[in-house]
Amino acid sequence: MREEGYVEGRNPVMEAIKGGREIDKILIAKGSEQGSIQKIIGMAKDKKIVTQYVEKAKLDAMSETKAHQGVIALVTPYSYKSVDDIIKVAEDRDEDPFIIILDEIEDPHNLGAIIRTAECVGAHGVIIPKRRAVGLTPVVIKASAGAVEHINIAKVSNIASTIEELKEKGIWIYGADMGGEQDYFKRDLTGPIAIVVGSEGKGIGRLIKEKCDFLVKIPMAGKVASLNASVAASVIMYEVLRQRGLK
Repeated sequence: MREEGYVEGRNPVMEAIKGGREIDKILIAKGSEQGSIQKIIGMAKDKKIVTQYVEKAKLDAMSETKAHQGVIALVTPYSYKSVDDIIKVAEDRDEDPFIIILDEIEDPHNLGAIIRTAECVGAHGVIIPKRRAVGLTPVVIKASAGAVEHINIAKVSNIASTIEELKEKGIWIYGADMGGEQDYFKRDLTGPIAIVVGSEGKGIGRLIKEKCDFLVKIPMAGKVASLNASVAASVIMYEVLRQRGLK
């Protein structure tokens, strides 16, 4: 799987330009210079970014998403932030930290969707592990609809030790787990918190689960026993936003 270097699709490319991402060149398929592509061309011109028209077949060959929509931006690799950078965002906004921690999410569409929701609910950052998890690939960036350009993402060597560091800073850790003691909406999710979401198949690892202050569950009324990781994360993130709005 190709790592960072391409941003594919009209909306993700526009968000990369707006977010100030360093873009080497924007490749545009010949014959697709209408609609939002015209907007991209104008934005690129304003920022003095080189645009180049190429055959659609070239973009097809380069594309990892297979849904480039006639445009691919060649960018510098994503610059991951530190956990302290994430906490500083909360301080700068004068808000209690609200952080999403992901334990071995391997599906790029899930990671992109979680990042997109995290940005939408006003979370201050997302923490992902360096190993056994997907990074910010072109598929992730496209699935996030460009949200990666507007939220800090930290990649850490050890999720368990990172959780310990957050706890020392007064941040409460809530794990989303089917075996949780309490329904997520019955727990007070205001104050400085981090939500831990586990992998698609295994959920949160045992060690990480033990590090959590609380485990919360999403009640199920149907025959399917669990939700997709990105849906589960979204449900809980929006409950955090709802409770914070009630304060």
